[in-house]
Amino acid sequence: MQLAQVNVGRLVAPMDAPEVQEFIDALDPVNALADAAPGFLWRLSADDPETLSSAGDADDPRFVINLSTWTDFASLHAFTYRTLHAEFLRRRLEWFERLSTPVVALWWVEDGDHPSVAEARTRLDHLEANGPTPHAFTMRKRFDP
Repeated sequence: MQLAQVNVGRLVAPMDAPEVQEFIDALDPVNALADAAPGFLWRLSADDPETLSSAGDADDPRFVINLSTWTDFASLHAFTYRTLHAEFLRRRLEWFERLSTPVVALWWVEDGDHPSVAEARTRLDHLEANGPTPHAFTMRKRFDP
């Protein structure tokens, strides 16, 4: 089994606005860091047709999604909190609105699986409706495969 993670957000301004430029400029370096991180397996890339067609609300181009898989929780945790990514995570409210629904969900998938955006949305919805369960959980309340 491998760990899938999704995180979503709504930018405070359009992607080409100066208010979010520092975040946008950091995407490629932080994604490259993730790609090279121990335990990283796969991520939905910006040019993937699924990203362009179903990641966000068609009427809301400020909605963004990150979807990836990892070998284990320790690897994802290390990347999230012990790399340059952590600096941007700490500053997320500079670039993203505070949402009333969950913005991160984790779940286990079969080795080699690449979860879809639709599945990720279902996991976020499940987490909102039920709290952390083996079907969808959080970084703080996690479940073994």
